[in-house]
Amino acid sequence: MINNSRIIGIDPGTGILGFGVIDISSKGDLNMVDAGVIRTPVNQADSDRLFTIYQELAEIINDTKPSIMSVEKLFFAQNVTNAMSVSQARGVVLLLGKQADMELFEYTPLQIKQALTGYGRATKAQIQEMVRVILKLKQIPEPDDCADALAAAICHSMNMR
Repeated sequence: MINNSRIIGIDPGTGILGFGVIDISSKGDLNMVDAGVIRTPVNQADSDRLFTIYQELAEIINDTKPSIMSVEKLFFAQNVTNAMSVSQARGVVLLLGKQADMELFEYTPLQIKQALTGYGRATKAQIQEMVRVILKLKQIPEPDDCADALAAAICHSMNMR
């Protein structure tokens, strides 16, 4: 079936970047290794915020040693300023993935929702509940960015099958 793999999922953001690391056992079972968020102060210069993301995510990658990175693709209809900022954070994330010699995969929110629920228009609450159920967690991971990052990792694990 699937060789043992470790996937880090990323929900990119500049103010809050979500991450979630999961293991896939040889039987295909998914287990959460680590999950959380990296926060940066709103009043900080973009360069400082990006450097914080770089340093903290590099440490997480070094500690957890994933071989695969699954990143949520951006989808912004209106807020160009926010899109630019998040794009910069995504660039830092992708750079770190390459530096760590990981396989990189990107999924749209629609693809992630489809993989977890079978429905591309699932609500945030439905996605969070599926993350909880799939990973056999007692409660939904918080904040939302953390659950979204785990969802990106789970999405890739399902595409590996």
